[in-house]
Amino acid sequence: MAPGLTRAHRLCVGLAVALLLLVGTTGPNAATPDLAPRGWGPGALVPITPGPGAVTAVLWTAYLVGALAVLLGLRAGVGALRTWALPVGLGGLALLTAPFGSGDHLNYLAYGRILVGGGNPWVESPVDWAGGTDPVTSRVEDPWTTEPSVYGPFGTLLHGLAALLGGDSLRQGVWVWQVLIVGAWLAVRWVLRRVLDPCAHGRVDVLWTLNPLVFGVGVLGAHIDLIAAALAVLAVAVVVARPGVVGAGLGGVVVALAGSTKFTYAVVGAGIVAAWWLVGLRWGELLRRFVALGGGFVLVAGVLHAWAGPHVYDQLMRSRQAVSLATPWRPLLEWGREVWGNEQTRVAISLGAAVLAVVLAWCLLRLSRPRTFSPDAARFMFAPEMFPGDGEPSRAKGLAPGPDAVAPVALWVTACLSLAFSLAAPYSLPWYDLLVWAALPALLPGLVDLVALVRLTALSIAYVPGRVLGMTPEVEELTLGVRAGVVPWVALALWALVIGACVRNGSALRRGPRRAGT
Repeated sequence: MAPGLTRAHRLCVGLAVALLLLVGTTGPNAATPDLAPRGWGPGALVPITPGPGAVTAVLWTAYLVGALAVLLGLRAGVGALRTWALPVGLGGLALLTAPFGSGDHLNYLAYGRILVGGGNPWVESPVDWAGGTDPVTSRVEDPWTTEPSVYGPFGTLLHGLAALLGGDSLRQGVWVWQVLIVGAWLAVRWVLRRVLDPCAHGRVDVLWTLNPLVFGVGVLGAHIDLIAAALAVLAVAVVVARPGVVGAGLGGVVVALAGSTKFTYAVVGAGIVAAWWLVGLRWGELLRRFVALGGGFVLVAGVLHAWAGPHVYDQLMRSRQAVSLATPWRPLLEWGREVWGNEQTRVAISLGAAVLAVVLAWCLLRLSRPRTFSPDAARFMFAPEMFPGDGEPSRAKGLAPGPDAVAPVALWVTACLSLAFSLAAPYSLPWYDLLVWAALPALLPGLVDLVALVRLTALSIAYVPGRVLGMTPEVEELTLGVRAGVVPWVALALWALVIGACVRNGSALRRGPRRAGT
C-alpha cells in the first residue's frame, strides 16, 4: 500500500460520506421528500432546510470526492477493514437519515400499502387508491402518482412488509424499509468476504463498503436495487456452499427471488451457469446442475407470479421503449422523431441497444478477468494467448482452476453482463449499477473498474437533486443541462473506450508478443 494515497483515500471517503449524511439529516429539500409526521421514526437531526442550489452543490461535491476516493483506494491497494465496527456504524448513521435523491421510496410504501389493503398494486395507481385520501399513497410525488407498480412480486411483498409495520405513518414505513436496505448492504459485504479469497477483501471494502457512490445512491437513496443485488450475490454463495444438484436448486430459488424483485437481476443465473462451464464441469454434471437451477427458479418464480396475477409486468411492458435524458439514445430519439416518427425511432433504438449490449458484454469480458481463472477452461471466447504467463507460474499467485473459481467467475460474468446492460440501455438510472458494484470485487483491477466508476459518477451527478419538485428555475435549467447536454456524451465516450480497447487488445494478440529489445 502507498501510505500517502491511503491517507488521501480515508480523507476523501470521510468528506464525501459526511456531506451525504448532511443532506439526509436536514429538513425536506429538493433532494429529500417530506416524510412528516415522523411517528416513531427519526426526524431531521440538523435544524436547517437547505435550498435547491445548496443541495445540488453539496451532492455534486460529495459524488465527485467519492469518485476520487474510489480511484485513490484502487491505486493505493487499500487493505480490508479489520473489524465490522465501521460498516455497522455507517449503517446505523444511515438509519438516522431520510432517503434522498428520488421519491422512489414513497412509491415502494404506496405499493405496499395497496397490497396490504387488499388491492392490486400492478393495476391500481397510488392517486386512485382509497379515493386519493390514504395517508401513505397520497404522498407519492409526480411523475409517479398515476403509475402502477413496475416491481416484481417478491419486491412488492417486501414493500407490503414495510407498509404493514409502518401503519398509517409514511415515515415509519420508510424507516422499516431503510432497515431492510441497510441489512442488504451489510449482507453483500458479508457474503463477498465468504466467497472471495482474502486477497480480494480490500477491493470489497474499496468498491462496496467504503464507496461513497454506492453508499449515497444505494443506501441513503434506499433503492430496491440494493436488495435485489444482495439476493443475486447470495445466489452465488449458495451454489458455492452446497456444490452439487441440491445447491444448484437452492441457488435457483434465490435467483428467482432476485429476479422477482427486479427482473434484470436474474442475470446472475447466467453468470452461475457460465462459471460451471468455465471451471470445467463434465457435461453430465453441468446438465444436472442446470436443470436443478432452472427447476428451483421456475418453481419459486412461478408460485410468486401466480400469486401476483397476470398484470405483474404490465407497467414494465408499457415503459419498455422509454428513453431517459442522460443516455446517448436521447439525442437520437429527438432527431429520429423528425425523420422516421416517434414509434419507428423507439423500435430502432430498442433493437440498437440490444445489439450494443451484446457487443459491450463481449468486449468487457475480453478486457477483464476474475481473480481466479483457468485459461484452459475459457472455451467459448478466449484464446490462451490472451493471458500470457498463465499456467503454473500464475497458479502460484492464486490463479488456479477448479471448484474454488465458481464464485469469482460467476461474479465476473455477472458484473460484465450487468455493466454492458447499464451502458447500452436506453433508460438508465444510477442505482441500476448496484449489481455491477456488488460483483466488481471479484475482478482483477483493470479497465472495467474505470468504466464502471466513470459511468456511476456521471449518472449520479446527472440525477441530482433527483426530484421534479422543489427546484428553482435556475437550478432546474442547470441540472437538466448537465443531464441532457453533458452526461450522454460521457456515456458515448465510454462506448467508444470499451469497444476501442477491445479492438486494440485483439490486434495486439494477432501481432503476437514483441521480441526482446523492442
